[in-house]
Amino acid sequence: MNTPIDLRQAVRNLNSLPAMPLIAQKLMSLKLDSEEGEKQMLLLISQDPMISAKIIGLANSPLLGASRKITAINDAAMLLGLTRIKSVATGIAVMSLVSKPIGRFDPQELWLHNMGVAFAMLPVVRAMPAKNRPQDDLIFLTGMLHDIGYLVLAHLDTRRSDDLHTRFVIEPDRPAIEIERELLEMTHDELGAELAKHWNLPSEIVTVLRYHHTPEAAGAAEGQPLVRIVNITEKLLPPLGIREFVGNQVAAEEWTALGIDPDRAEEIAEQVVEQANQAAQFTNSFS
Repeated sequence: MNTPIDLRQAVRNLNSLPAMPLIAQKLMSLKLDSEEGEKQMLLLISQDPMISAKIIGLANSPLLGASRKITAINDAAMLLGLTRIKSVATGIAVMSLVSKPIGRFDPQELWLHNMGVAFAMLPVVRAMPAKNRPQDDLIFLTGMLHDIGYLVLAHLDTRRSDDLHTRFVIEPDRPAIEIERELLEMTHDELGAELAKHWNLPSEIVTVLRYHHTPEAAGAAEGQPLVRIVNITEKLLPPLGIREFVGNQVAAEEWTALGIDPDRAEEIAEQVVEQANQAAQFTNSFS
């Protein structure tokens, strides 16, 4: 019988972690505070057929409600906004790291779930007081990367990744994080944070990846309010992609922590489901 891989040891060996795609590295390093930076970003995206096709598809989806047919990246950028298009393009580049299933882990399911969360976060954010809202680019990037730890697990230890996804199917009403703690010495939120550190992502994003299932933890403070926004959104989300049960009850104090009136919970939940379903339609059109 093979000895299980020590995940804590494996993530210390940086060469064992997936490398960030080159285009994602370039996009992350670009500053959008100058016309030159904006031009470089749009050129980078337009030179990548897969990313540009997905962004143009997104611009034409019901999610954004374009009033006319979008056919060019420049027009898509006008509709999405430059910071958002940068985050979405970076997320798409990262999700293209793995195109085929690794054992029972299907990257298409992760892409579907992460994309759903990225857009379903918006109704929660819009309900917050304007002064408390995170930046648009951070909302999208954290949404699209928050569960990347599942990819890390499949990459490092396919056998235990398979065991985990099998257990998710067998125990669909049990919190996924509990199952992970039984099976693994490092859960997907920890693994995702290690990958984000390896990629030199902003510390705020690292924190969101690490604590999006434990928003009350002391270490989550640097990533607030994004940590809590992701946590609440996942609870409100219909089953989408990865079979990860996180609970479906949001307490009144969780809403008030974001400055949201708990009486708006039902209205926001309906909007979250609508956004997630539209994101799923868009994502499935590229599967």
